[in-house]
Amino acid sequence: MNEPIPVSSALDEETARAEVYGLLAALYYAPPTPELMAQLRVAVTEAPAAGGYLEEPWRQLVAAARNIDDATVATEYDALFGGVGKPEIYLFGSHYLSGFLNEKPLAQLRSDLAMLGLARDESMPETEDHFAYLCEVMRYLIAGDEVEVANLTQQQKFFAAHLQPWANAMCDAIAAHPKARFYAALAGFTSAFIGVEAQGFDMLA
Repeated sequence: MNEPIPVSSALDEETARAEVYGLLAALYYAPPTPELMAQLRVAVTEAPAAGGYLEEPWRQLVAAARNIDDATVATEYDALFGGVGKPEIYLFGSHYLSGFLNEKPLAQLRSDLAMLGLARDESMPETEDHFAYLCEVMRYLIAGDEVEVANLTQQQKFFAAHLQPWANAMCDAIAAHPKARFYAALAGFTSAFIGVEAQGFDMLA
């Protein structure tokens, strides 16, 4: 899931958006690889996508990557999101939307994915409402070649139904957790990016 780090404001906006979603997918799916952390540490700290609102949260994320070593970040990931049994923080939409895992929101998500012609990779143990999986879907809807699926209308519908209603609650939970350092910075950037996306889609309405 390692994606190019979105570092250049010269990228066109759609490419930048897709790369941000790819980066978020990689960082939330598993402890980041040394290669991904190395890329983050040398990333240019200018806004990674159109809109200066993202610049300061991006600076804070890059600074956190530079100040925290790989092993500490991996330990933090496991402390927050891993472990046996109930994790400290859930990364699954159903938890935030219904209070339980594998509930109606997941069933609706699967129905919507089927209409888009998408299905979960059987090798992936997590359910489709994992935040990283949803970011991968958004990346596909932005950058995919199937124009009848990969278009702004589908992006807006999917985002409004399956990310916007709960992503900020997840980010708030991460930011407030006493064990969160790198992931607190990531949550701040994620929340800012979700806000920019929501504003952009509102302008289309």
